[in-house]
Amino acid sequence: MKKVLILGSGGLLGQALSDAFASDFEVVAWDRPEIDVTDRGQVFEKIGGLKPDYIINAAAFNDGDKIEADPVIFKLAMAVNGEAVGTIAECAKKIGAAVVHYSTDYVFAGDTGPGYDENAKPNPISKYGETKAEGERLLQKNADKFYLIRLSRLFGPPPKNPNAKKSFVDLIAEVALQGKELRLVDEEVSCPTYSVDLARLTLKLIKEKLPFGIYHGANSGTSTWYSLAQEVFKLKKISTKVTPIKSSEYVRPAKRPLYSELLNTRLPAQRSWQKALSEYLRIPPPPSSP
Repeated sequence: MKKVLILGSGGLLGQALSDAFASDFEVVAWDRPEIDVTDRGQVFEKIGGLKPDYIINAAAFNDGDKIEADPVIFKLAMAVNGEAVGTIAECAKKIGAAVVHYSTDYVFAGDTGPGYDENAKPNPISKYGETKAEGERLLQKNADKFYLIRLSRLFGPPPKNPNAKKSFVDLIAEVALQGKELRLVDEEVSCPTYSVDLARLTLKLIKEKLPFGIYHGANSGTSTWYSLAQEVFKLKKISTKVTPIKSSEYVRPAKRPLYSELLNTRLPAQRSWQKALSEYLRIPPPPSSP
């Protein structure tokens, strides 16, 4: 049985990947307690000793506004999202492993239509986007065998790690249930991505030995933050007042792409984000810890 190492296993995507690969592969799931991906010595020692057939890197630092506002946080994000990817790719090449790495629509400026295909040239407008673009560059420079998969607006079953970042879908439902009025940006068009579908797509790439390269793994269709929230409220039957606003009315440190649809031209279309969201919202939340 082939061995798969999942890095960042404590996060939302890492959990979905662990579940998806469990039946067909020997899965080794590592998070921060098991390895510091920014420590080059650890990467070569621990991953080199494990000798997995596939390294799936779901480790990331993705708080865009903190990265933009704080030079120390930016340096950390560049180490995790950029430099560490290059190190993992070097290690993979040395042991003959293939690498799967995830990137984002934020590597694009989002200032033109109709979206971005897999061959579009990154041109980030935020420091977070810069860190992810650097990870893409180093992956392609250092790895012989890789799948680079871009996604956007990830949601899905919460991971077991209580410190993991919650998705917009879960956060917005919590806030609405508190009866608060909401003002949500009705610009910034992109594609929501269901973690379960993305994990299945990753499994398909590996099991079917599809050509290495860049893929777009988001669900089909586009939304704004406002329209995504409206769909959540409709499915959960939440009644709350929501006002659509422009990006300029919601001031944040980091710029966001206004239109960054991820065009999938290499694979069969993923199901619509609305169908994926409907499936997810029928999943009960995990039981609370005693």
